[in-house]
Amino acid sequence: MATTRTGNFGIGFRRGWDDWQKDLGSLIQWAKENGFDCLDVGRDADAAKQVADAGLAVGSADLLKWDEMISADASTRDAAIAENTDYIEKVAACGVRNLFLVMLPENPGLERKENFDHMNASFAKLMPVLEANNARIVIEGWPGAGSLVCTPETYRAFITAMDSPAAAINYDPSHLIRMGIDPIRFLREFVDNVAHVHGKDTELLDERRYELGTELPAAFTPDPGFGGTAWRYTIPGQGVFRWTAAFKMLADAEYTGYVSIELEDENFNGTDEGEQRGLLLSRWFLEGC
Repeated sequence: MATTRTGNFGIGFRRGWDDWQKDLGSLIQWAKENGFDCLDVGRDADAAKQVADAGLAVGSADLLKWDEMISADASTRDAAIAENTDYIEKVAACGVRNLFLVMLPENPGLERKENFDHMNASFAKLMPVLEANNARIVIEGWPGAGSLVCTPETYRAFITAMDSPAAAINYDPSHLIRMGIDPIRFLREFVDNVAHVHGKDTELLDERRYELGTELPAAFTPDPGFGGTAWRYTIPGQGVFRWTAAFKMLADAEYTGYVSIELEDENFNGTDEGEQRGLLLSRWFLEGC
């Protein structure tokens, strides 16, 4: 199976949405034939079981309920906790440890502090369930739609409030780079909390930054695919991230998880052949890091 040169971390990928990835049996076969070590499966307990039964690791499975956990309504939060509890028990039985999510509130229009309080109240109740099942949430810091945990300030506040090994991080450097947050400094602070890694990079578009700045949308120029005013997501190695330095830090911290490629790159997404090439190029690059 494919592993990184530094740290010997297994390399896998997050299941995408295009037609060739919808047939899970065929996708598993392709992954195994091409040396991938794990799959991230989304909100699907049956898929987690199928992947595990086929001999691949499940890098992560999405937590079932996200924004309902951050609702202003206590009954909505309690119902989400109950559904997530059942789901966690099902996927944990398949060997899944990582429950992926982005902290997106039900109502992004509420004051940020109010939504943060709702989030803390509900996830504090979920921590014992995760701990009992040897599982954890791995939070990706996608900075959209009112996301509550995506910066050092907010990761630090949430992890401190939970005070549990079940509150962990999905380390995706691409989001930190687009926000202007040093991803290596972030890793230096939070490396002991990282339980899953996404293989995705970001290219910074200097010419667009000159033409368009960063504060307002462009008046006449369309955004790049999987990108914004002056940046775009790429496969590993075609952005600015220092992968080997990060893997060295993870290895020193005795990280034992996977690196799952999350393919969001306008140069590869959109066709079966292009996506397969993007995943393979990502794997080959990461193997050399």
